Amino acid sequence: MFSILIALIYISFISLGLPDSLLGSAWPVMRLDFGAEIPLAGAISMTISGGTIISSLLSDRLTRKLGPGLVNAASVGLTALALLGFSFSSKVWMLFLWAIPYGLGAGAVDAALNNFAAIHCSSRQMSWLHCFWGVGASISPYIMSFSLSGQRGWSGGYFAVSMIQFTLCVILFATLPIWKKAVPAKAAAASSTAKPVGIRAALKIPGVPFVLFSFFAYCALEAVAGLWASTYLAEYRGVPGETAAMFGSLFYLGITFGRFVNGFIADRYGDRKMIRIGGIAICIGLVMIMLPLKTDVLALAGLMVIGIGGAPIYPCIIHSTPDNFGAENSQAIVGIQMACAYSGSSLMPPLFGILARHISAGLYPWFMAIFIVLMLVSTETLNRRKKIGK
Repeated sequence: MFSILIALIYISFISLGLPDSLLGSAWPVMRLDFGAEIPLAGAISMTISGGTIISSLLSDRLTRKLGPGLVNAASVGLTALALLGFSFSSKVWMLFLWAIPYGLGAGAVDAALNNFAAIHCSSRQMSWLHCFWGVGASISPYIMSFSLSGQRGWSGGYFAVSMIQFTLCVILFATLPIWKKAVPAKAAAASSTAKPVGIRAALKIPGVPFVLFSFFAYCALEAVAGLWASTYLAEYRGVPGETAAMFGSLFYLGITFGRFVNGFIADRYGDRKMIRIGGIAICIGLVMIMLPLKTDVLALAGLMVIGIGGAPIYPCIIHSTPDNFGAENSQAIVGIQMACAYSGSSLMPPLFGILARHISAGLYPWFMAIFIVLMLVSTETLNRRKKIGK
C-alpha cells in the first residue's frame, strides 16, 4: 500500500512542477498582447509567491488538521482553477487576481509533501520525487511552445496545463483513502494531536536561520534562472520567441536529468556533499553563459549545466531537515523553508526585471552568481556549526 502512496506522491510532484515554468516561457509573447513591460512578469511572479508564503507558513497547522492527502488534492484543484483563470484573462489585472489562488495552492502542498517525503523516504527517493517536479516543469514550456507555434496562443498553453491539473486533482481525491491505509494509524494520530511548533520557536532552534537563508538564496537563483531564461535569449541574444520558449526549458531539463542521476548516488555521498557538488556545477554553468562568444551553443549548454547543478540542492536541503533539527520540528521548519524559498522567488525576479529594463538583460548570469555564493556560504556555515555541535 505504501508503494501506491509513493506513486501518488510522484504524480503530485509532476503537478507541482507543471505551473512553475509557464509564465517564464510565455511572457515574451504574453507581454506583447497585453502591451506590458518586461518587469511585469516579476510582479506577477511575486504575487504568486506571496500566496505560497502565506500557505507555507500555515502548512504545519493545515497538515496536522486535514492530513497531507487532503491538503495535496485540494491544493492541486486550486492551482488548476487559477491556471484556467489565466487562460481566459484579457486584462493585466486578471493575471494578478488569478495569481493569488495560483500561489495559495502551491505553498501548503509543497511543504506537506516535502516534509512527508523527508521523514518517510530516503535521499534517493527524495531526489527522484523532485525529478518528477522537473518533469512537470520541463513539459509545460513545450506545451506552451507547441501552443504558440500552433496559433493557439499563450492562453491555449495555460488551458492545456489547467486540464492536466484538473485530471490529476480528480485522481488525488479519488485515492484519498490510500493515505489513511498506508500511513500507520498511531503515527497519523500523533501527528494530528501534536501541538504546532510555531514560527518563533522554530527560529530559535540552532542552525535554522542558516538553512533558511540558504534556501532563500538558492530559490532566488532558481526562480531568476527559470523565469528570465527565455527573455534573456530573446531580448539579449536575439533568439526568436517560440525558440526561446523551447530552449528556456533547458534549465528545467537539466534539473530533471540531474535529479534522476542524483537518485543513484545521493545515499552514497550524503546530502551535504551533494549540495556542495551542485553549487560548484552551478558556478561552472554560469561561467559558460558569461563567456562573450558569438555562438549561443555554450550559453544554452550552460543553462542545462546550471539545472544539473541545482538538481540536488533543493531535495537534499529538505531531506536533511529532520536529521538536522528533529522530525518533531521538521513540518514547521519545512513550512518556513518554503516561505523563505518563495520569498527569494518573489523578490528577486522582479528586481532582476528592473535591472534588465534599465541596464541590460545581459546581467542575467552575473545576478545569479551573487546568490550561489550566498547559498554556499550559508550551507557551509551550517555544516560547520552542526559538526561543532556534535
